[in-house]
Amino acid sequence: MQVQAALAEVGFPCPEPLTPATRVDGMTVTAETELSGGSPMPTDSGAAPFASLLARLIASAPAATDVPSLTPSPPWAGWDHPGRRLWPDLDEHGNDLNLVDVPRWVDEAAGLVRERLTSTPEPMCIGHGDWEPQNIRWSGSDALVVHDWDSVIAQPEAAIVGTAAAMWPREDGSDPMASVAQTADFITSYQRSAEHAWGTSEVRDAWAASLWVGLTFAKQDAAEGGTEHADRLATEIEERLDLAALR
Repeated sequence: MQVQAALAEVGFPCPEPLTPATRVDGMTVTAETELSGGSPMPTDSGAAPFASLLARLIASAPAATDVPSLTPSPPWAGWDHPGRRLWPDLDEHGNDLNLVDVPRWVDEAAGLVRERLTSTPEPMCIGHGDWEPQNIRWSGSDALVVHDWDSVIAQPEAAIVGTAAAMWPREDGSDPMASVAQTADFITSYQRSAEHAWGTSEVRDAWAASLWVGLTFAKQDAAEGGTEHADRLATEIEERLDLAALR
């Protein structure tokens, strides 16, 4: 809530918290200003508006060292979890993905992603870990409000961008991850909006973080008996590994 309050104070489009978080019957309860209206933006016009808004958020957020710990990251962005196993102990649905059978390449790729991103020397910054269209309302081309502040994360900038690049076109929240072209569009658009061209390592980190999202979705789909996400990702895995320089 401290991050949300700080962003609201500097004019970022998010609800202002009105009460501290309170535990009631095992649930966290808060109150915030109501920001109604607006609608999701269609994603067929490209990633630029979504990437620009994320760049604004990251630039406006307080330093990660100035707020309480934001760990753990949501499982779909949880390559940074502190456990010794490959996947977080439980995902948001209560599943232990370490016990879910998938094609071997899924876990192998996840291991490569985790190894790369946990060794990056880049500093932490604050971002939003659930950058899906249903969490953002627009009035025309202007962002009206960003919701879901339970998903604030503290990670290297490129990792935050990579997670968002995998999620930004998921209009119903259940679609597979962004295509390779859509992921590239977001990563490029973000650098343009932030007015900072990344080095090769940062670009690769973003691709690695985006891949973690897709691999998580594949594991979660398999936990429910599905194969759609893994089947889709299988057609792109070699290209994504190359873009992240993971082989």
